[in-house]
Amino acid sequence: MSDITISINGKQCKAKEGEFILNIARREDIFIPAICYLTGCSPTLACRLCIVDADNKRVYACNAKAKDGMQITTDSEEIANERKAIMQVYNVNHPLQCGVCDQSGECELQNYTLYEKVNEQKFAIADTKRPIRDWGVLKYDAALCIVCEKCVTVCKDSIGDSVLKTVPRGGEPLNKELKASMPKDSYAMWNKLQKSIIGTINEDNSLECQDCGECIAVCPVGALVSTDFQYRANVWELKKIPAANPHSSDCSLIYYEVKNDSIYRVTNEPHYSPISGAVRFGYDFENRVKEKDRQSFEKAVDFIKNRADTIKFNSYITNEEALILQKLKEKYNLKLINKDALAYQKFLKNFSKTSGKSLYSGSLKTIRESNFIISVGTHLRYDNPVTGYAMNNALSMNKGAGIYFHPLIDTVVEKFSKNILTISPDIGSEEHILAFILNYFIKEGVDIKLPEFDRSIIGLPEDFEEKMTKMLAKKDRFSLIVGEDLYTHERSENIAKLVGLIEKYTDFSVVIIPSQTNTLGVSLICDLDEKEGKSVVGYNEKGDFTLSALGDGDLDIPALNQQEGTFTNIDKRVVPTNAALSYNGYILNDIANELGLKTKYTIDYTPQLPKNRGFEPLEFDLLPNFFDNGANEIRGYLLKQKSVKSTDEIDFVKKPKKIDPKDAIYRSNPINQFNFFTNKAHQLKEDGALYVSNEFLQSYDLKDGDLVSIENVIELKVKLDKQLGGKIAYLPTFDAKIDTDKIFQTGYRFAKININKGVKNG
Repeated sequence: MSDITISINGKQCKAKEGEFILNIARREDIFIPAICYLTGCSPTLACRLCIVDADNKRVYACNAKAKDGMQITTDSEEIANERKAIMQVYNVNHPLQCGVCDQSGECELQNYTLYEKVNEQKFAIADTKRPIRDWGVLKYDAALCIVCEKCVTVCKDSIGDSVLKTVPRGGEPLNKELKASMPKDSYAMWNKLQKSIIGTINEDNSLECQDCGECIAVCPVGALVSTDFQYRANVWELKKIPAANPHSSDCSLIYYEVKNDSIYRVTNEPHYSPISGAVRFGYDFENRVKEKDRQSFEKAVDFIKNRADTIKFNSYITNEEALILQKLKEKYNLKLINKDALAYQKFLKNFSKTSGKSLYSGSLKTIRESNFIISVGTHLRYDNPVTGYAMNNALSMNKGAGIYFHPLIDTVVEKFSKNILTISPDIGSEEHILAFILNYFIKEGVDIKLPEFDRSIIGLPEDFEEKMTKMLAKKDRFSLIVGEDLYTHERSENIAKLVGLIEKYTDFSVVIIPSQTNTLGVSLICDLDEKEGKSVVGYNEKGDFTLSALGDGDLDIPALNQQEGTFTNIDKRVVPTNAALSYNGYILNDIANELGLKTKYTIDYTPQLPKNRGFEPLEFDLLPNFFDNGANEIRGYLLKQKSVKSTDEIDFVKKPKKIDPKDAIYRSNPINQFNFFTNKAHQLKEDGALYVSNEFLQSYDLKDGDLVSIENVIELKVKLDKQLGGKIAYLPTFDAKIDTDKIFQTGYRFAKININKGVKNG
């Protein structure tokens, strides 16, 4: 798209040809009212409030595309009268319950009614009974709904579930005489409103989705509300504390909404940053302690100083805490054990050997802006939902196409687009898939020895070439998403080098998904060790002496919603997070101070993060955390990318060990469960199970809830995952009662197992 200039109310505005006028106006801080439009999604033309005059023609700013030299006026007497009439219609039969409505105080219907100075009602019609629907974690009050269709749009264009739609309302038809007496747009909007209401794609009106709650976030009125939040607080009573998602490496911008030292809900900026259900509903995982336990604190200090040779921890930790652990390692000659971050650290180093870059180039933004995407080695929507949103958004909005490689079948990904090819390759074939990508997409003129690959184990269909010709037509922005399956693979070193060559010699921007919240940050800050010693301090991991935010250790520490600090997210951005709740016990910095490190606050370490790893010496309080009206992310800072010496040499590509899908199991968590902390939250808490598809149940002659035994070492129930296809089941890690290490001893996410049918439940 070429650069153009348009005029809005006499202001000269730079834009790209084809941009929607509304987005340009928002970026330029020019106000145009709109209820139904959601940035980054399809316009619905439901509210029609965004009418403007463009070159003396009436257009809707949400779907009118800018042309060079266009002259736009956003207001006039005629436009004002139309908008006022629209707001009068919206208020016809709208329940007068603002005093108890959960949206009151931030309701767009309220705001625009006041903005348009609606103080009388010219229109009336008989009301229609519209029942309240209970959809699990959310409720839908159709009586409050204004059918803006934001929920339908976000579900389809952003999330990818596509489970909502408009259905017949059965309202009274409008008197045809009104058509001549009313302003045109207000009549059209009212006519649509009387005919439609929101329903689901299922005949029984059930809502089978991933429970992200993004429809709640975008609802401009009180029609869609969290079941847990309903009638609990007025919005003006709540303090909004900006933070970052503590459960996943997207680290999306969130707001903890707090009253009386309790979190009542989590909200987000839905125009710019969708979030997963894990953070929206899994917020109350704090560690409550009444006072400081001095005796246990002294034991912790003594153990580290005089007995420990190892600190074992995971990546649900801030950058500052990771730096404290690194400094303790250096001061007391300790080993640092973090299997997750070590695997990622090794992968990134080997990636750099061929890419010539210290970090990968892609981000969630580059994925959303792409029109051709390949995903390899990640159970995408489960591993990192927000990355799944980005892929779906690109396919939906950019007329995109792509390939999704994974042995587990995701029935939702299959429906992202008619131009997505979902392939179930042989287990362990990731090395061959990447060799194929390098061969197929290498730029013209590049002279390197290309690796051979086995087409048969990749799972390419017979008509692959024909399909690819159509899918690649007019495609010019490419993203490759790779995940944890690759860096836990026994051939991860060579796989990383292949990914590096793809970054270097193709048009793909690569994103390497960090598997835990701060996996990338830990891998850059800490010098990690392979094997633990004999005396282990566990930091949110089991050890001979355990520091735990779960309240099950030898010394309590705060959970991530009780801390301030920074994370390094999937976009290579260092983002701040703030404490939502108080904590009355000891923190890691107290232990570090007692051991001689001496800083007053944990965030005093923020400017000390290692500059040679790309961090900047910036104070925590100087880190911004917001989006501007142009949808630009103003959060923290980006790590500095560095060039490194590279080579084109890779190893011979080997065939993987054969594992039949019916004998395989996969290490993964259900959507919205990531760890012990999400499972501590009251809305998400559940017992772990062996998650299976309908096809799996049929092949083993099982029913949902039956007991099975895995390798005669783990006995648990099977649980149907309706979004899963195929015969491969997955075993979760979020439930502490399930010891997955017994099954996945090599670290790779697939294992060959025997499943035996147990005693049926009940």
